[in-house]
Amino acid sequence: MADKPAPTLPTAEQLARYAQEFNKSKTLAHFGVQVSFPEGKRVEVTMPQILPEHRGGLGTDAVNGGVLAAIFDLAIGCTPALLDPTRRTATMQLSMSFERPVRGETFKAIGEIDSAGDAVLFASARIIDGHGKECARCQGVVRRSSQAWRSGDSPAIN
Repeated sequence: MADKPAPTLPTAEQLARYAQEFNKSKTLAHFGVQVSFPEGKRVEVTMPQILPEHRGGLGTDAVNGGVLAAIFDLAIGCTPALLDPTRRTATMQLSMSFERPVRGETFKAIGEIDSAGDAVLFASARIIDGHGKECARCQGVVRRSSQAWRSGDSPAIN
């Protein structure tokens, strides 16, 4: 039995275009976050300015857990683009651990692929505050569709 050839990974240009188009989304604008793919090896979701409406966790100035969950969903959900930005995806499962409050003025989520098959991908992410401290972790499962995004429907490369 012959080995399958190694998959061709997206170029830095394809990932940059994916991020650029995805960052135009009204949802990302509402949250005030930006997606990027540093070195084509991970997903980064950066919140350059924590807004008052993001706060309220623990009844304090900490970022609310619901906001962190949404950012985790975005980071985990974008990891399949590291393999193929043309396919539709959907987050199937998230498991989160909030280890310390996210305070300060900024934070970022870093998502990476743990393992991937043809249709299902396992990924993990962590949230790092503006002081470089890890505050939360997440593991997730993402379904990769065989359907490509239609041109104009998504940031995917067609």
